Amino acid sequence: MCNTERLAGMPSGLLVWLFVFIFPLAVNALENDTVPNTSEYKLDTGDKIRIQVYNEDDLYLEARVNDTGIISYPFLGNIKVSGLTPVQLENIITSRLKGDYLVNPKVSVDIIEYRQFYVNGEVQSPGGFPFQPGITVRKAISVAGGFKERASKEKIFIIRDGSPDKKAVKVDLDDKVGPGDIITVEESFF
Repeated sequence: MCNTERLAGMPSGLLVWLFVFIFPLAVNALENDTVPNTSEYKLDTGDKIRIQVYNEDDLYLEARVNDTGIISYPFLGNIKVSGLTPVQLENIITSRLKGDYLVNPKVSVDIIEYRQFYVNGEVQSPGGFPFQPGITVRKAISVAGGFKERASKEKIFIIRDGSPDKKAVKVDLDDKVGPGDIITVEESFF
């Protein structure tokens, strides 16, 4: 029996329940596991974004947020984007374009490239590396060339980007890494 025959034999109420309640939970779980939530993600220095306005090719822009947290946008000039979510930036651009330039602009802001994360301490090649959604501490250390001989696999700390107190927190190898995070691998004494 193929899957479509199984579905056809199910009561319609059960099918509706599956699609209304279970499917969104599964999609949400997958999204939360691999990609930073863009509705809460705060733009900052190093992020590369794409701004599009529906049917307005001259308002298309790909830009990296500069070291002062600003981008330069056609017709509007400099816009401070550091600390804003993509949705907040969409709203700002929409409100500034509305009236003087366009009647009802449809603006979208997408993150093309996240800012780097950093690995230092007892790794082969410390430095900054391009963030990829879903990366773990283990993968981040691999990208940095792996552990040095004297590295402690138990003493790994992370300073989360945007953390108000900038306090280093102990993490496990399977913990997630975010854009802008700083990972430090301590030395083992035994």
